[in-house]
Amino acid sequence: MNGVAVEWWGRGLDYAATLQRQEERRAQVMAGQGTEVLALLEHRSVITTGKRWPEGLASPEQMGARGVDFHRSSRGGLATWHGPGQLVGYLVVDLNRLGLSVKCTVAGIEQGLIDWVGAQGLLAARRSGHPGVWVEGGKVAAIGLHIRRGVTVHGFALNLHTQQAPWDLLVPCGIRDAAPVSLDRLLDEVPDPPRIAEEVALSVLRGLASRSRLDAVRGSA
Repeated sequence: MNGVAVEWWGRGLDYAATLQRQEERRAQVMAGQGTEVLALLEHRSVITTGKRWPEGLASPEQMGARGVDFHRSSRGGLATWHGPGQLVGYLVVDLNRLGLSVKCTVAGIEQGLIDWVGAQGLLAARRSGHPGVWVEGGKVAAIGLHIRRGVTVHGFALNLHTQQAPWDLLVPCGIRDAAPVSLDRLLDEVPDPPRIAEEVALSVLRGLASRSRLDAVRGSA
């Protein structure tokens, strides 16, 4: 069956090693030899940037003093943080095969996350000009992609238990007027990333499917 596998890659993962794993999977997909995937995981604490140095970002030395790694990334967007308590989803798919534009891909990811957050009893929405998902109080999920020959890497980050994240070291996504918010600040019970990874992934794939001919299927790690 054609489709996208859902895989759990683990917790406390190094950003650089995970990026290499994505790139290897993308090369396989481009060569017609690999399965497309939505990989779910949790990073150890790291701040990443896009191709340019964002205003207001702490130095790598300041990050290191706080136990935070630093990595320049190929994705779009400015600075963001990944780390414990945050569910990260990396999408490695062929947009040409799925009949998806970049705009529709971002919208589909947003819709899947909006639907999942809504199912927890919170009103979630988009914000014009800023990819991601917003709830009352701030931004609960960030989205950023890199595309080569129609095949994506990177994806989304959903804040579940991130109240202690070092947001003061950066201006998240370059947005000064709305800080990131963690769902455990808004809900009584929020599961850890591994417990909800598959249901979030399937909601995202349904969001993408609503904008393409994608046939989402379950996969294994």
